[in-house]
Amino acid sequence: MSDPRRVSGGRRNWLFIALSVPMLVLLLALGTWQVQRLHWKEALLSRIEERVASDPVPLEEIVRLQAAGEDIDYRPTQLSGTFLHDRERHYLATWEGQSGFFVHTPLRLAEGHYVFVNRGFVPYDRKDPGTRPKGQLDGTVEIKGLARMAPEEKPSFIVPDNDLAKNIFYWKDLSAMARSAGLDEEEVYPFFVDADATPNPDGLPVGGVTLINLPNNHFQYAVTWYGLAFALVCVLAVWIRRGRGRGADEA
Repeated sequence: MSDPRRVSGGRRNWLFIALSVPMLVLLLALGTWQVQRLHWKEALLSRIEERVASDPVPLEEIVRLQAAGEDIDYRPTQLSGTFLHDRERHYLATWEGQSGFFVHTPLRLAEGHYVFVNRGFVPYDRKDPGTRPKGQLDGTVEIKGLARMAPEEKPSFIVPDNDLAKNIFYWKDLSAMARSAGLDEEEVYPFFVDADATPNPDGLPVGGVTLINLPNNHFQYAVTWYGLAFALVCVLAVWIRRGRGRGADEA
């Protein structure tokens, strides 16, 4: 006659194994996915570094590439036009530990279109253009910088809605920037240009604020998932060994 305790113990062993195997597969899959993400991120960073180091191309080339569906992010470009300083938009940001805004100013091009130029950072108390008149460049200006695609939607539900009445943007909604600046959206190119670090008169705005160093924590994540998988294998091995030991004693 079989021992009920032995039968119950055997069932517990099989139940633990049945639950552990899918969990182990999941942990290994998550670790492998992070390794794949790591390779993708490293390739992306390498491509960005190579692109940023390349020679600038005329804005017309950026427009052509964007219209053809090509990736234009971080491509160096050069352009000229006239700033519409009275229509600058302000994106809430921090720079080198200081709170303030990135100033996005429409640049009117000779052919009639507009492109928003991220001229750089100003401290919170210098949001009013009247506090930095020397930096409001007049006439035709030459700009060098990096093309940046505008986001298609708000990056997260925790990001506040843009305050158009106060001209404070929490995410770069290009359509809202254009409308609130009184520009025809059809005449505004669907990308930004981040100006380079060429100094502006009186030092403001501070250019060259493009963030190139994208976070790359996938290696740590992969180690975490694979480490949990290894720990689960160890626990499973101990559990099975103890189960066999109890079975041998009861025999």
